[in-house]
Order: sequence, then structure tokens, then C-alpha cells
Amino acid sequence: MGNFFINKRRWRIIRFYCIGWTLAFIFLTIVRGVGTRELGLIQFDFATGLKIAVTLGPIMGLISGAAQVLTEERIYKHLSIQRLLIVRFFYTILFIILLTLTAYTIFRIYFDLSIDLLTFATDTGGNAIYVYVIVVDSLLAVLRQVNLMLGEGNLQKLLQGKFYTPREENRIFMFLDLQSSTALAEQLGHIKYSMLVQDCFNDLGVAVTDETEIYQYVGDEAVLTWQLKEGIKNQNCLKTFFNFKQLLKEKEAHYIKKYNCLPFFKAGVHAGLVTVTEVGKYKKEIAYHGDTINTAARIQGQCNDLNSELLLSESLKNQLQSNNYKFLPMGSVPLKGKKGAVPICSVTEESRVAIA
Repeated sequence: MGNFFINKRRWRIIRFYCIGWTLAFIFLTIVRGVGTRELGLIQFDFATGLKIAVTLGPIMGLISGAAQVLTEERIYKHLSIQRLLIVRFFYTILFIILLTLTAYTIFRIYFDLSIDLLTFATDTGGNAIYVYVIVVDSLLAVLRQVNLMLGEGNLQKLLQGKFYTPREENRIFMFLDLQSSTALAEQLGHIKYSMLVQDCFNDLGVAVTDETEIYQYVGDEAVLTWQLKEGIKNQNCLKTFFNFKQLLKEKEAHYIKKYNCLPFFKAGVHAGLVTVTEVGKYKKEIAYHGDTINTAARIQGQCNDLNSELLLSESLKNQLQSNNYKFLPMGSVPLKGKKGAVPICSVTEESRVAIA
């Protein structure tokens, strides 16, 4: 996979699949091993079945998780839907083969098997297990997509009921807006413009640091958020913006060739207390409410007037300690909807921060 290393996001994916497959094999062991007798050549007790499940589960989870990371980062959105389905079909076949080889090896560890691999693979009841594996793999893929739609990690919190009652959190919000969007839409047409926005936000997903949460996409605007502690640490709330800017610059040839333009974004950042809760009865969504969000949006709206690509509130700047960025006070600016003026700063980069 090239430059593959385990960062927090990749680790969350692999952990999800390891736990999912382990629980799936334990469930299969309970269903097949309690009060039933195997019809095939291989016979084992319930305790041995659990050993096999907890051995096989993490191995297959590691394979599934790595495949999911590869799909999200290198394949998805780079292939047509027809080719993606073909890739998925061959992946399923390969996964079944790897499962059979791995299971055969594990069974040879726990049992003194006297049968060959082909006999093991075609043993009585094997077809039912293969169907079960395909169903579990599809279910885990669907749950992964639901998790992505709700935001990384929010599915678990939603199931735990953490958002059922509104609660307060200290958070940083960034409003990231594509500049000259109206002119670009007229130049490219709606379809190609939508493809441009897709490409930009796919690259945004690659550029964000581990602690960044993408809260919403609103047209050609993205809203990012951090827990206050995580956003301040290593200046993640600033690093994400400049990582994204650098990635777009590195892909300039791609954007020029495909869209005859290099997209340029400006952003506003602010921190403060917000309320988080789940909203909606028939369409669930995690929502943040509070003046902090409105202020961040208004700060972003000042970027053009102040000729700055990144603005942040002075109150947030005072919580950051960095040698990588230069802060230029822009004075107190009256913001629409705010009674008093808000002191803000412009941010520029002192040195290149590598993409996380």
C-alpha cells in the first residue's frame, strides 16, 4: 500500500474489523457448538471452537481492515461503480480463499488433521459458513459506511446514548470555504463543478490530522471540529488547513488538467462552549449548537475583506503555542449578529508542516 503506517484513523478501522470478525466467529461457534453435533469430518468441542474463533477473528479482521483502508484511500472514487463492483467481487473470492487457508492452518494447530486442503474446504456444512462469511463482511462494510456518514466514532457514541440528552463541550470549529465558487460553477457547469467539490473534499479527508472531525459539508463549504484539547495539541486546528493547502498544491497538475483551475480555500476558526445532541426522528444526525459556531462562520466571512486565507479569534490564538505559524493581529472586527467587536488574527506559515 505504499506509505502504509498505522495512524489513529487506520487503527480505528482495523480495530473495528478485528472486533467485528471475532464476535461474528464467536456467535457462529455458539450457534453451531451448543446443543448440536457437526456433520462434517472435523469434530471439536465448544471450548476448542472458542479458541479457534478468537484466533481466526483478529487475523481475518486485520485482513478486512487493511482492505477497507486500501479501498477508502486508494480505490474509492477513483473507479467507476461498475469497476468497483468487479473489484468487490474478486475481493470476496480472495477473502474466502484466505479464510479457508487461514482456518486450515489454525485447525492443523489445534487438531491432528489427516485431510488435505481441498477436502477441508469442501467439507459438509462449508457452503453455509461461506455464505455466513459473505453476509458478515457485507454487514461490517455497511456499518463502516454508516459510521462515515455520522462522523468517525459517532456511531458507537450514538448507540451508547451519549447524544440523547444535550450536553456541553469545549470545541474548536473551522469553516472552510471554496473561493470564487460562483465563477467556477459558471465556468465548469454544475456536473463538473460537483466533481471538483468531490475531489477537493476527498483530498481534505486525506489531509486532516488524526484528531480532526469533519462535522458537515454544506455545498462547497466544509465544517471541521476538534475537542479543544486535541485541536490545540500540536496546533492541529492550524496544521489541518495548511496540510490541505499543501496537498492541493501538490495535485495542481491534476486539477489544472481536469478542471483548468487550482481550487483555493479560506477559513475561519474559533473556540468555545457548544451543545451537542442527536436530532431528528426518522433521520438521525449529530448536531452542535451555540454562538461559537456562528462566530467561526462570521470570522470566515471576513477573509476576503481582510485579504487573508486563514483567520482565527484572538482568544483561540492565546491558547496556541507554536513556532511554525506567524500571527498578525487584525484588530477588533464587528461581526454580523454579534453585539461587540471580536479581536481576530491572520495566520501564515513559518515553515512547511508535513502532512500527517
